[in-house]
Amino acid sequence: MADSNQLDKFYQVVQQQGKLLTLGHAHRWTDGVLRTLGMSLDRGTKKRLAAALPDELSSSLTRVFWLVHFRDAQLGKEQFQRMAARRSGNTDADFAVYPTLAVFGAVKKLIDENLQREVADNLAPEISDLWQKA
Repeated sequence: MADSNQLDKFYQVVQQQGKLLTLGHAHRWTDGVLRTLGMSLDRGTKKRLAAALPDELSSSLTRVFWLVHFRDAQLGKEQFQRMAARRSGNTDADFAVYPTLAVFGAVKKLIDENLQREVADNLAPEISDLWQKA
């Protein structure tokens, strides 16, 4: 039951800070941002982050599977936002900065500082800046 309450609060934070109209939008954006984040992390960091998150969020983070995937170490924040927006059923990459920062901030509240640093160090520089700003 505590996990459900924690997730409800998580989505409420994403809705408010992400400037989203409904909790349904918060769910959809959270899934899209976490799927995009999962593609931007190496396997070990993604596994450790997934283990620290509730099952529903962990599932979104690890849901995208590529047989062979090479991370883009220079992925820009506009590209990340565009990918997250598309995965969230939206097309406005400029607006995507709000829910992206909201999801990153809400995730950071669920994990310890060491893992926060590990994720930041593992991301492309512009995405790492977004992560740290959240």
